[in-house]
Amino acid sequence: MSETVADYLLQRLRDWQVPQVFGYPGDGINGLVAAFAKAGNEPRFVQARHEEMAAFQAVGYAKFSGEAGVCLATSGPGGIHLLNGLYDAKLDHVPVVAIVGQTARTAMGGSYQQEIDLQSLFKDVASEYLVEVNVAEQLPNALDRAMRTALAHRAPTALIIPADLQEEPYSPPRHEFKHVPSSPPDLPRASVLPPSEQLAKAAEVLNSGQKVAMLIGQGARNAVTEVRKVAELTGAGVAKALLGKDVLPDDLPYVTGSIGLLGTRPTYELMRDCDTLLIVGSNMPYAQFLPGFGQARGVQIDIDPRFIGMRYPTEVNLLGDAKSTLQALIPLLAGKTDRSWQQNLRRSVTSWWQTMEQQAMLSADPVNPMRVVHELSQRIPQDAIVTADSGSAANWYARNLRMRGRMRGSLSGTLATMGPGVPYAIGAKFAHPDRPVVALVGDGAMQMNGMAELLTIARYCPLWTDQRCVICVLHNGDLNQVTWELRAMGGSPKFEESQSLPEVSYAAFAENAGLEGISVTDPELLGDAWDRAFAADHPVLLDVRCDPEVPPIPPHATFEQLKSMTEAVLRGEPKAWQLITMGIKTKAQEFLPGKR
Repeated sequence: MSETVADYLLQRLRDWQVPQVFGYPGDGINGLVAAFAKAGNEPRFVQARHEEMAAFQAVGYAKFSGEAGVCLATSGPGGIHLLNGLYDAKLDHVPVVAIVGQTARTAMGGSYQQEIDLQSLFKDVASEYLVEVNVAEQLPNALDRAMRTALAHRAPTALIIPADLQEEPYSPPRHEFKHVPSSPPDLPRASVLPPSEQLAKAAEVLNSGQKVAMLIGQGARNAVTEVRKVAELTGAGVAKALLGKDVLPDDLPYVTGSIGLLGTRPTYELMRDCDTLLIVGSNMPYAQFLPGFGQARGVQIDIDPRFIGMRYPTEVNLLGDAKSTLQALIPLLAGKTDRSWQQNLRRSVTSWWQTMEQQAMLSADPVNPMRVVHELSQRIPQDAIVTADSGSAANWYARNLRMRGRMRGSLSGTLATMGPGVPYAIGAKFAHPDRPVVALVGDGAMQMNGMAELLTIARYCPLWTDQRCVICVLHNGDLNQVTWELRAMGGSPKFEESQSLPEVSYAAFAENAGLEGISVTDPELLGDAWDRAFAADHPVLLDVRCDPEVPPIPPHATFEQLKSMTEAVLRGEPKAWQLITMGIKTKAQEFLPGKR
């Protein structure tokens, strides 16, 4: 039997050491589906319940493996469904390669079934590299460039392959005019270093500062040792962008936690009071949470020149990878003897974690959602991976979860789309089948698409050497984050028709899907529920009944925001006084350290 274009495509993916492809079948990729069968399912075809989930699974795999995730969809609606996951990859700078079928070439332009202009559809999301393969000889170069571009630019790329071409015999490019060959699959790597004179300027800025703040993002993940050394030499406090939450553990006393709307009070104070700012591998977009313009001298390190100097008027911009650049910078730094700035930060951090515990232990009706994550932090294995969905779950992930050991974590940072929490967890399990994974998911996101992906977990968990995959549903019957945004930003009370969710037992649904389900309505049983989940040798869903009236109040919330929220609540909330009381009790913990 002759080798088809689809056969060769899978062989080339094997050459790239792609272990699996996340996808969903359809007649626009029949040739590829048949090739998976002929190849003995190598790479493995991982069937999601929906193409959007396949894309999210590829994103999750890429985030936690460091390799490119690959997703596959049929023509027309299949390609359309990939878009949200691919935009998540684009905005969070994640390498994902999408392979999409297309109407047969003989029918193109004929308003044929499922024929859409895929090149127009994907030209923005896959702007780094997008190609339609129309002859077999194109394929090696097209696929190799898609893989190399995705990895080099940390971005999604896309290949469009017509259905009829997939089934044609494969013929390689020849050594002749208008043919483009390709070299064996690999990704050349090199350390990128800024010039010595720029390093000297950066050192001068950092050495002259008395109150140094560092902001690290996911781009600092390969430079943990170097970041710690710089913090120790400069006496800096280190804040973490949301996508960099897992770069440094939270048990380091100078780590102030997350920045931004979901951030901590120590980070707010760090940025408010510093006189020097070093940004490493972060493109956190909310400039209002950085020092006031002109307040601090700034240095930024980033591998991508497009994102340097665009969030803060930095004085010195260093183009280079974080590890090599910091290694070159460290010998130029003069260690500070005055540690009063860092010591003050340490006291603030200690007080903050006490506050977080006090807030988590406040009584609620029935369970305080902060306590869910607080109890998790007491028990989570040090090699666990945590995914969080968008919504109020992201608040508790950002503020209440204490990273330690080798823990990893992520969420949809820039697109902030609902729905990736569970598929990210699936991607994480394929990236690290030997590590436990936890997904923190609101019930809105769970109803949107997470429930269906429980079937995917049940199907594939036998492949994982450690089958612990814990899906924790924060069950409050409310689209809670938007409800609070309506109150605080829009000055409007909760609108029940848009915000309330249909009631369902997520634990029972999990049981029907073949998983273990645990319902929790008593806060005193939360710890035991987490213990039981981590002791299991199979996936578990925790269905925790949470109080929707526990407010995700930022530590830097303004008087006007609180006033707007209170006025909105009093205008039409059925539980107005209960809600206001809960907000006052929660906020009061910041000013009553050591008391409940």
